[in-house]
Amino acid sequence: MDITTLVVGMFATNCYLVSCSETGEAVVIDPGAEGKRIIENVEALQLKMKYIINTHGHIDHIGANGKLKEKYAVPLLLCEKDLELYNNPGFGLGLILRRQPRPDRFISDGDRITFGTITLHVFETPGHTAGGICLREELAVFCGDTLFAGSIGRTDLPGGSHGTLMESIKQNLLVLAPETEVYPGHGPSTTIGIESVTNPFVTSTML
Repeated sequence: MDITTLVVGMFATNCYLVSCSETGEAVVIDPGAEGKRIIENVEALQLKMKYIINTHGHIDHIGANGKLKEKYAVPLLLCEKDLELYNNPGFGLGLILRRQPRPDRFISDGDRITFGTITLHVFETPGHTAGGICLREELAVFCGDTLFAGSIGRTDLPGGSHGTLMESIKQNLLVLAPETEVYPGHGPSTTIGIESVTNPFVTSTML
């Protein structure tokens, strides 16, 4: 599995191009902005786009969906529990985003997304939003705004719940192997092992 990280937009969102090194088939996770730049990287890497995946419905993770959908006409995937948020994604801050293409398929716990020789396993991690998801492939997990290096996702926005988020992290992420690489929606990558012993939000819940 090859991973290319692009930091896009005013919110510095991590957009991931995840591809199969054998076939070149790929998905884009959270194309939050700068659709032209994302497409340029897809083309430069000669990737065969198979899916567009949103980990949740906030504006900074979906902003370039339209451009990528127009270019590649591949299925757009989202958890249905975030559909209302997806259709009104501006954080209540007056931010305006043109209407996004409707998701082609809703994904939820237990679903699998396969491209090339890679399978991403979907599991729901609500708390930052009602329909937040993570995607795991062996020793790598793409977790949107659920868990960050040294922090966690905000829970003060519509659909957020601190207690629910902490339970999601405890039940779905901390159970993974310590060496599992964590690819968050913002900021640097980390590992489950590092976060389990150094992240103050995580360690405080384990006391």
